[in-house]
Amino acid sequence: MFKFLFDRDTWQEVFDSFNKNKLRSILTMVGVWWGILLLIGLLGSARGLENAFNRLFGDLATNSVFIWSGNTSKPFKGFQEGRRVKLTLSDAKKVEENVEGIEFLVPRNQTQSEVTRNFLSGTFQISGDYPLLDKVQKKKLIYGRFLNENDIDNNKKVAVLSEDIYQQLFDKDEDPVGQYVQINNINYTVIGMYEAGQINIGSSSEIHIPFTTFQQVYNQGDQIAWMMITGKPEYDIAQIDKDTKLLLRNLNNVHPDDQRAFGGFNLGTEFSRLTGFLIGMQFLTWFVGIATLIAGVFAIGNILLITVRERTKEIGVRRALGATPFEIKRQIVVEAVFLTLLAGIFGIITGGWILIGLDAAFGQGDSAVIVNASVSIAVVFIAITILTILGTLIGLIPAFRATSIKPIEALREE
Repeated sequence: MFKFLFDRDTWQEVFDSFNKNKLRSILTMVGVWWGILLLIGLLGSARGLENAFNRLFGDLATNSVFIWSGNTSKPFKGFQEGRRVKLTLSDAKKVEENVEGIEFLVPRNQTQSEVTRNFLSGTFQISGDYPLLDKVQKKKLIYGRFLNENDIDNNKKVAVLSEDIYQQLFDKDEDPVGQYVQINNINYTVIGMYEAGQINIGSSSEIHIPFTTFQQVYNQGDQIAWMMITGKPEYDIAQIDKDTKLLLRNLNNVHPDDQRAFGGFNLGTEFSRLTGFLIGMQFLTWFVGIATLIAGVFAIGNILLITVRERTKEIGVRRALGATPFEIKRQIVVEAVFLTLLAGIFGIITGGWILIGLDAAFGQGDSAVIVNASVSIAVVFIAITILTILGTLIGLIPAFRATSIKPIEALREE
């Protein structure tokens, strides 16, 4: 059977049929071309958006929630409404021990302070942090290192700078490691500098110092400003958020229904919504693309029906000379698949050009909204397979029409 596909006469007949009705054939192929173009273009754009979001969130544990304290909105156990709630390290430890599903819990402290170096100065965010922060919010270090346990244990006066602060206080390409900056007139040794452009919960211009040093210098005692909690992959971060706030209300004598005493931002929930949007966009793309393909393929089927009607006498002659119904059907199906695949290939090529253009226009730089807009080889293979199947099925309609006419009637056709 497959030997037929390599027969020169088979393809000569296909091309002759195409050449006789070039304009009509091309116009009918537009539907398939447009369907594949939509499919490749939209799927590639969706992948580009997904890549952009992954790059944006790539250094941050997305299954995370951020919790901070506020003022109470309800009186409870003798405490008046409007009381300021203060989170402590003790609270953080109890949350870590009692809330199921927590992988990492990072207490943090923050303030604004004046930072100077030589004759340059500015007011920046100072964060008291543990080395664990680098696991849940990975820093792309350009110079040096991040904080370690030795810095925490010895209350060392060391600092890790963001790239924005480095650019304001240091000369271009100057190695900051080992240099000194003054924070509130206290000297800190710079031990590292990390790349900007990452998502930070807080200011992008930030200096990290050991948590214990921050406590000592700013007289914070056991207090913390907020905590970052990362859940294990198999646990629902929304449930962890609820369980944590419930425990904190109990620990701090806050009414169980008080929603203002503890604020928070659930990154995991927001990221899930974003992921759901991307999945929905891909599903819609497949639906629209395949629906357009089916419409285009039906147009090709209609044209082949017209072609069969025009070639009725020719088919009658072939039948009279001994051509079997199967051979007639096979020839028409090959023509249908040829037109469908030809239109599909042009659609794939055009879609690829569009994706290249999108990447060139919107995929460059750190603020790119579309990153590496592309489709995989698997998607192209699936598209070609769908085209082949649809082309074959739609070709069967005119094929059966062609063989339903008796040879003697076909020969009489004028």
